[in-house]
Amino acid sequence: MAGRAPSIACIGVIGKHNNPLHISLFPPDERAALEFSFLLSSSLDIFEARLPHKTADQDFGLLQAVDERLAMYGWLTNTGVKFVIIVDMEGRPATAETKISAAVGLRDADLKPAFRALQTAYIELLRNPFYEPDQHSPLTANAEQRIGSTQITSRRFINQVKRIGDLWAPGVSDL
Repeated sequence: MAGRAPSIACIGVIGKHNNPLHISLFPPDERAALEFSFLLSSSLDIFEARLPHKTADQDFGLLQAVDERLAMYGWLTNTGVKFVIIVDMEGRPATAETKISAAVGLRDADLKPAFRALQTAYIELLRNPFYEPDQHSPLTANAEQRIGSTQITSRRFINQVKRIGDLWAPGVSDL
């Protein structure tokens, strides 16, 4: 589609036990949350298949092209938490800068700034003394905690993820 550039459609944070910790949709009112939950779940098989072949590099690159419009990219932290970004190749109207990169196509390196910013936001979340990452694990949560959410509820983290999803565009090097 002429005049359109790639944008982030979904950002998912998946725990080390393959439990969803956070899902953000861009824009939130136009996307089907259930559809993206299924897509994020399907990415777990790809992570597992590639894990024995990975070295120290955390960037899993393109996980899969869902269709001609959506593509999933992955990143693995050293704690086993996975970040998945689903890119909509026709996501937003193109600007002068994004028209050039849209014509060339999307490279894995275009998403590295977004993944680095996500990892920084997650590290800041872990540094919060009131955040307990094991509380969000289905394997370690006790019966009282299972009643609550296993999702990340930190407003600061959620706002950082929203900022990343809103600001990212191909060629952006600093988020």
